[in-house]
Amino acid sequence: MIPYGRQNISDDDIAAVVDVLRSEWLTQGPGIASFEQAVAAACQAQHAVAVSNATAALHIACLALDVGPGDLVWTSPNTFVASANCARYCGADVDFVDIDPQTLNISVERLAEKLALARLAGRLPKVVIPVHFSGRSCDMRAIGQLASEYGFRVIEDASHAVGASHEGVPVGACQYSDVTVFSFHPVKIITTGEGGMLLSNDPALAKRLVRLRTHGIAQGSDEMVSTPQGPWEYQQIELGFNYRMTNLQAALGQSQLARLPQFIARRRELVRQYHELLADLPIVLPQPSEESAWHLYPIRVAAERRLEVFSRLRAADVWVQVHYIPVHTQPYYRNLGFETGDFPEAERYFAEAFSLPLFYDLTDEEQRCVVDLLREALS
Repeated sequence: MIPYGRQNISDDDIAAVVDVLRSEWLTQGPGIASFEQAVAAACQAQHAVAVSNATAALHIACLALDVGPGDLVWTSPNTFVASANCARYCGADVDFVDIDPQTLNISVERLAEKLALARLAGRLPKVVIPVHFSGRSCDMRAIGQLASEYGFRVIEDASHAVGASHEGVPVGACQYSDVTVFSFHPVKIITTGEGGMLLSNDPALAKRLVRLRTHGIAQGSDEMVSTPQGPWEYQQIELGFNYRMTNLQAALGQSQLARLPQFIARRRELVRQYHELLADLPIVLPQPSEESAWHLYPIRVAAERRLEVFSRLRAADVWVQVHYIPVHTQPYYRNLGFETGDFPEAERYFAEAFSLPLFYDLTDEEQRCVVDLLREALS
């Protein structure tokens, strides 16, 4: 069986976790800060905050930007539901901006049009969450310019984009955003088992993110509202959550991070080979990019044949997957008033798309097998 994604665990990764198992620190420990510092350095960001998963990261990013009831958050419909749910957790309203059919990311043109209309209606978003689909960065320079013009905050959902860059700068540097979020789920570029990371260049925002991940509890006397009575005292300043990463996860993540360039190089090599091997088939290939992290390799076939081709590959033990069902078509969001037809480019892409296997350990022979089976399924 060839999955669409799979982690790679080395002997060094195992040794790093075993070292923690033999240490005094299993949950909270020095490895977490070390991992945070390593990710911040790799991304050229000032601050990094490790959490239990990327959904938790998105949630507290919204909270740290004071998203709440009556506020509006916009994101892409071509994403996992967490990109929208994080705003709903805060009681905010959610809307979507259709995608660019070439990049499959949020369309800057549609975003600019929607913002102009929203200003006239007096209902601008408080936060926009661009999603770096498949590992390709959105046009963050353009989005940052719109943020300055219209006064919204920006959370980059870079769950797919660890190791990617934009205009030569690592994704996560937060050049044009307030916060960037990474995911370390096993099918992502690097893994901590489960886990996520927030990056920011705002020290006050980073401090609040640290507090929110730990029940809203102040970490030092400078944050406490009254003088502590002794070294044992802690003070809950606001309502937070237990969204902490463990020392075990951080050890695995830091070991994986050391191989990030190796992981990205192999993914890009496999993508170049896919482009060559599939060039003559009646399918639409993803737009080339030398800066994408290539978490996914999504292709498009004729909509009327998608289910047939998908099923034939699955029957041959090639576990292709569809990324994503447009969020606004999910029952929960339909109940909020969204309808089929609201975001036609995302819906058109979904009707035609599925992702081929792409991961570090995919061999050239396995890749050729996938291509041959796809060719047969399309014949």
